[in-house]
Amino acid sequence: MSDIVIKAENISKQYRLGEVSTGTLTHDLNVFWHRIRGRENPYLKIGESNDRTTVGTSEYVWALKDIEFEVKRGEVLGIIGRNGAGKSTLLKILSKTTAPTTGRVLMKGRVASLLEVGTGFHPDLSGRDNIFLNGAILGMTKKEITRKFDEIVDFAGVERYINTPVKRYSSGMYVRLAFAVAAHLEPEILIVDEVLAVGDAEFQKKCLGKMKDVAGQGRTVLFVSHNMSAINNLCEKIIVLGNGRIHFEGNTSKGIDFYLEENMKNKDLDNPVILETSNDNKSVKIYKIGIKNSSGQYVNKFEFNETVEIEFWLDVKHAGKNYFAGVNINNIRGECLFSTNDIDMSESYLNMKSGIVKYSFSIPSKLLKPGIYNLDFAAATRANDGLFDWHSGCKFEIVDHYSKRAEKNLYWTNALIAPEIKWEIENNHE
Repeated sequence: MSDIVIKAENISKQYRLGEVSTGTLTHDLNVFWHRIRGRENPYLKIGESNDRTTVGTSEYVWALKDIEFEVKRGEVLGIIGRNGAGKSTLLKILSKTTAPTTGRVLMKGRVASLLEVGTGFHPDLSGRDNIFLNGAILGMTKKEITRKFDEIVDFAGVERYINTPVKRYSSGMYVRLAFAVAAHLEPEILIVDEVLAVGDAEFQKKCLGKMKDVAGQGRTVLFVSHNMSAINNLCEKIIVLGNGRIHFEGNTSKGIDFYLEENMKNKDLDNPVILETSNDNKSVKIYKIGIKNSSGQYVNKFEFNETVEIEFWLDVKHAGKNYFAGVNINNIRGECLFSTNDIDMSESYLNMKSGIVKYSFSIPSKLLKPGIYNLDFAAATRANDGLFDWHSGCKFEIVDHYSKRAEKNLYWTNALIAPEIKWEIENNHE
């Protein structure tokens, strides 16, 4: 327990939609009457899950429900989820800017929070004054803040405006200074929400490097972001929130894949046969796309040991040898695993007649690990005359119910593909 610096126990947060407090004097008195008698708030027994996409029947909603987790000293915990999943509410409870409806949070050490642009800043004070103000709020002495002052200003990159009221700062400058203060005043726990998205690419890179340094010094970081690359590079552990509940807790890479695949499954996979139509004057047009198994059935779900047959048809306006067709195979994160195109075939194969031309190829079995994949199709003229066509978003899924890897759960977390390689083992070999 000595290494646990954050412990959330049965955290729940309930809100009444469209109202401040309970919204009526009767409700307020009822809550007060139950409280002084030591009884539970009667309105905790009602309420619906936090699903922003549906119309509910209750005026009460659980922004968070039964959240429990622990964070050790020096850990970097990522928290991800769709908009409205409860991420910001959870961070506000951890930062003690709002109280949970039920449950409690146990924390060891000083907490610095950056939940929204300009958190803790007074708009009429200069950047210099706000550094000292924020430092005092965090419990730092004036001597400690003075010692760190130049380092903070240099990191933020706002030297020229340090004596200017922050209400005149851009949102990016606000974030730069606010993060610099929070990160440099040596909190034991640093909580950062999505606000870093406001900064430019160079500053985001600096911030990620600083958070790694903070964690390396034995301090703890909680990081909320929709930037999966940043989460993957920074965090050792991840929590995926959905409708106010924890849907996944564990390894970062597995958690990101879980989150992305769940979002994809919420929007059904594309139909395995997609028909394109066109009345334009392009020299070449993608006319039809099909994904089928080795039995010739058009499907969008394949076993690990099945080949994936890709077919697509081009509508060629003019006969010739100068046409190009290619396909990218991407994983759920948008990373291109490999590309293939017709240049692998002989030039004579490209001597096409006008009309509908069919292309086909197979993705070998036991190559792609279980997950959802996206295909990008492209067709063009080699003359590069701009008369081209492309189609993106055709998806299929690989599942594994039968292989030895599925039995042992042996798909390496960071591997992009999972080819089956033949091994030879010789015992007592010198």
